[in-house]
Amino acid sequence: MPRLFVAVFILIGIVLASCGTTTVQQRDAIDSVAESYVKLTLEIGLYDPDYVDAYSGPPEWRPAPLDSGSTNEFPREDLLRHADELLSRLDDVDTERLENLEQRRFRFLRTHIASARARIELVGGKSMSFDEESRALYDAVAPPCNVDTLEAVLRELERLVPGTGDLAGRVESYRARFVIPKDRIDTVFAAAIAEARSRTTHHIALPDGESFEGEYVTEAPWGAYNWYKGDLHSLIQVNTGLPFRISSPLGLACHEGYPGHHVQNVLVEKHMLRDQEWIEYSVQPLFCPQAILNEGGANYGIYIAFTEEERIAFARDVLYPLSGLNPSNADEYHRFEQLTNRLGGARVEAIRRYLDGVMTRDEAAKWLQRYALLSAERAERYIRFGEQYRSYIVTYSVGEELVRSYIEREAGSSKDPERRWELLHDLFAVPHIPSDLE
Repeated sequence: MPRLFVAVFILIGIVLASCGTTTVQQRDAIDSVAESYVKLTLEIGLYDPDYVDAYSGPPEWRPAPLDSGSTNEFPREDLLRHADELLSRLDDVDTERLENLEQRRFRFLRTHIASARARIELVGGKSMSFDEESRALYDAVAPPCNVDTLEAVLRELERLVPGTGDLAGRVESYRARFVIPKDRIDTVFAAAIAEARSRTTHHIALPDGESFEGEYVTEAPWGAYNWYKGDLHSLIQVNTGLPFRISSPLGLACHEGYPGHHVQNVLVEKHMLRDQEWIEYSVQPLFCPQAILNEGGANYGIYIAFTEEERIAFARDVLYPLSGLNPSNADEYHRFEQLTNRLGGARVEAIRRYLDGVMTRDEAAKWLQRYALLSAERAERYIRFGEQYRSYIVTYSVGEELVRSYIEREAGSSKDPERRWELLHDLFAVPHIPSDLE
């Protein structure tokens, strides 16, 4: 009997050792694919200048710059073969041997390689509808735009912004009353981001040394941008060439800084790169599923950091006085912003119909003026943005609704604020893809 027990124990040990080795092999296989994915992404970025938004991996992995004296034809077939090879190598991984967190990593990596493959096809000339492109790149599709809903919002705005002339013109004049003078922008934005940071760090533990610097620019197609530099540091640029309204400072502070893009990137660097050593997180493509969660989480962050009453109070008591604007208008302007935000779907619909050939460029501009209440100049600027970034525009509205629905479903809109902070933290500290939130 003792010999039998010894034999059984030896056999169990051999089996367990074999299983352990097999699990390590699966992890090694994923690590190898992850490294190749980073290099593939950087290579795509050689030919697609907008593709790589940030990179903090080994400098030697960056490919040599293209020869300025040659045609530099896009190597579509080579890149597609590379992507297909990576997907095939992942298909050979036995995911049942992986822990839950590693399975999440697997799904994240596979979804992003498939997205990179779709981007290669698009840059290589493949035609996709707006929704097909959105699904392939971002793992999400914008819902149809309900024109009746837009009309109902416009009727409310007609009552809120009375006067003569068309509604778009009246709205533009109304907005102009809430523009912050340029010499006060820095003071106001600094107050907003300090408050947003204070509230965020009260709930989310950020690693020592995280920091950002602000910079003001005037020539850019966006209102603000977070350039993540790695090593827990961001450069946040704010475009003062566009009207900087009283609603901008707090929104941009939360979106670009706390608990938005800066916090997202810091958490990814801390948990994914440093703790887990998952190298795929060293590169951030602009056109990828993570963008939905990044933009959606950054948009929704303000609703987690501030209740509606707190947003109104902070604007009225702090931001309006610093801006030199009349605080007694805070409640009315907040209501105005709530209504105009409900017109966001009109922007996506205009670009979708224009890029799909359902509308001409001129018709899309008129649609934006009619339903998004953009001036002719702002409509033209938005169309140019859509022409350059195409279905990326769904990341804001669709991403925000996806994150909002997920967090409010899991924690309730206000019943458990601490749980809401936990969910937002885990959204960026644990691998997720958009379809996980549905």
